Amino acid sequence: SSLLLMSGVVVAVGLCRRLTRRRLRSHPRLFAFLVEMFSTFQICACTNELSLLGNVEPKPHTALTLTYGFTVLHGLTLAGSTCNPCGTLQPMWGGGTSLRMGGLKIAAQFVAAVIARVFMHFIWSLEMAEPHFGALSQGCSSPMQTTEMQAFCIELLFSVVFQLAVLRAESVNPKYRVHLIALLITLLVYAGGNLTGAIFNPALAFSLHADCFYDKFLSYSLVYWIAPALGKFLILYVF
Repeated sequence: SSLLLMSGVVVAVGLCRRLTRRRLRSHPRLFAFLVEMFSTFQICACTNELSLLGNVEPKPHTALTLTYGFTVLHGLTLAGSTCNPCGTLQPMWGGGTSLRMGGLKIAAQFVAAVIARVFMHFIWSLEMAEPHFGALSQGCSSPMQTTEMQAFCIELLFSVVFQLAVLRAESVNPKYRVHLIALLITLLVYAGGNLTGAIFNPALAFSLHADCFYDKFLSYSLVYWIAPALGKFLILYVF
């Protein structure tokens, strides 16, 4: 049921992106906002569902295999979208995207994060699959299983490694690049998923753990917003 749900989300987002391209090409700002919102919604909704499958046997092989598979699927179906506020900073820094357009895309990403969370909570309330039972009663299921400083350093390091890999992989053939990035994300999740969740995406972190941001805003904004952004700025400064 979970796989069907995530596949349905991917198909629905693909149709919405295609319809947006056909009807709104003449409205560049609205077009950019909607495409980025639909794309980020797909990643946030699917990752919300994947987070419930972390305890499926055999552990952690099932969760890591699904992470790799759906990361490849996202890379193939969401070409042209960043779905990450940190990724949007690069063209803004280099002058390839105006401040207004960049801010519009980041706003779209956070709007999608909220919509995905509300949508998935509605789906979980229907209890269509076994992993959905009790999912809404967890509240802040904190992904931070270490000290705040260590979590900050881990998310900073992972953001640097990920953003650097994305930059270095730009010259790689796209059909191979998708698999390289997916493999890297899977390795990072394996290495740090049990400590911080290995998210390194501010919008995705908010969609997954909004309750934790409400309870401990300063700590979670430092680890899951400031650390990835700082990692991106370090890469931009060096390169």
